[in-house]
Amino acid sequence: MKSVAQTLVNWLESLGVEVIFGIPGVHTIELYRALPTSGIRHVTPRNEAGAGFMADGYARVSGRFGVALVITGPGLTNILTPMAQARADSVPMLVISGVNPRDTLGRGLGHLHELPDQLALSATLGPAFHLDQPDALPAILGQVAQALTGGRGGPVHIQIPLDLMDAPVSAAARVPPGPQHAVQPDAIAQANALLAQARSPVILAGGGCRRAGPALQALAEALGAPVILTTNARGLMHGHALTVPASPSLAPVRDLIRSADRLLVLGSELGPTDCDMFADGAFPDTSAMIRVDIDAAQLARHPAALALQGDVAALLPHLACPAPAADGPARAAHARQQARAALSPGYAVEVAALEALRSACPGAIMVGDSTQIVYAGNLYYDHDRPGGWFNAATGYGALGFATGAAVGAALANPSARVMCLIGDGGLMFAPGELLSAAEERLDITFLVFNNYGFGEIALAMQSAAAEVLGCTPTPPDMEALARACGLPYTRTTLDGLGRALRPERGPRLVEITLPPVNSFS
Repeated sequence: MKSVAQTLVNWLESLGVEVIFGIPGVHTIELYRALPTSGIRHVTPRNEAGAGFMADGYARVSGRFGVALVITGPGLTNILTPMAQARADSVPMLVISGVNPRDTLGRGLGHLHELPDQLALSATLGPAFHLDQPDALPAILGQVAQALTGGRGGPVHIQIPLDLMDAPVSAAARVPPGPQHAVQPDAIAQANALLAQARSPVILAGGGCRRAGPALQALAEALGAPVILTTNARGLMHGHALTVPASPSLAPVRDLIRSADRLLVLGSELGPTDCDMFADGAFPDTSAMIRVDIDAAQLARHPAALALQGDVAALLPHLACPAPAADGPARAAHARQQARAALSPGYAVEVAALEALRSACPGAIMVGDSTQIVYAGNLYYDHDRPGGWFNAATGYGALGFATGAAVGAALANPSARVMCLIGDGGLMFAPGELLSAAEERLDITFLVFNNYGFGEIALAMQSAAAEVLGCTPTPPDMEALARACGLPYTRTTLDGLGRALRPERGPRLVEITLPPVNSFS
């Protein structure tokens, strides 16, 4: 019979897992014993948070769930932030951890890495499973697989007590069938009847559309409907006459929504970081919308004329319209022009820099942190690769996301060029993953926008008439940091960004010098 650890690793391999991100420890030695013969590649980050962000980036690019392997106690608490980011963005992630022996749990005996209730921490973020006997493992793994593949996506945690790691399991874990996406004929007929009556329809596409690009375009053309792309839908329908690659937080985009006689919302939670970035509370009434989402709980959070539960990619081909609205391209063009004109001068310059970067590196995957140029792009930017624009500046908003997520993205698609967009402040949350990229020889360009502090926060404090305080932590010498990590280094300015990029493949660091935070007036 195989042990718990061997059974778990074999099950991961049977599901097609190719990469695991993790840091070994005394509580996970048996899992690491099982890895070398599995064919699964192990990548070592410099912090468990890096493991989680790597799993996140890997999942977003590959379309499969990412896997992180951590020790009990600090390993689990370090990865909670990436788990929270994955929950906010519906990214499927499996976190496997050890936990202390069963007879010690909850007793406060002072064991290594002890927590009062480790599972309770992860259970606030998603499904969490505890193995209490070896033969329960196959059933638990079935539930884990269902949680990872059958819904909106998000983090799933399984913890294995140290005394069970090498215990024998009498039955093998089975690979469950793939998720079934049932079509609802009556609801589809209702939706099509409503769409047939529309003369000025508008589509608002969210992250649930990331892998439904062709179906989304076909429906938009059939309806003659402008398509507003939220942050996690950017890259779809690049350059199309119906595309509005702008945030619903901008007044011209909201005007487009108000003008619609039928709004179709696809795979979006309608969250404030997409729809109310400036917190003015003026987002239009959407209660007459048709809404499609895979999550029943999400559908219940906003009133709608019609709600369809299901996978967007599976349902879109069943939606139809007898005749498209003739003015769709004109309405979309007007919204694009007005949305771009609504950008602040600083954001307009940063959007132009993003477009120069796109021209210099077509088809790149751009992974962003919470930094000013990413905020600008989230407001307005038309990326040229489906699923190729994502960042942590929406939803949970974790700093330090981008370095690890870029590593995961590069491992998921080694043929793609990856651009990591991060500020000097965010980089200091996770600089160790520069070494991970160098060690794995990944094609990542780390673009560090250096204003010697937290520029976005400083501006927010200024606008609130507060003294700017705590926003100027001294960054390292970026050239020396790059050298220490074995990375080629280039320094440039924002307007020279596109010209500074080199055609050579491999990891490198480019520092973009900006006016320092302490010069803001």
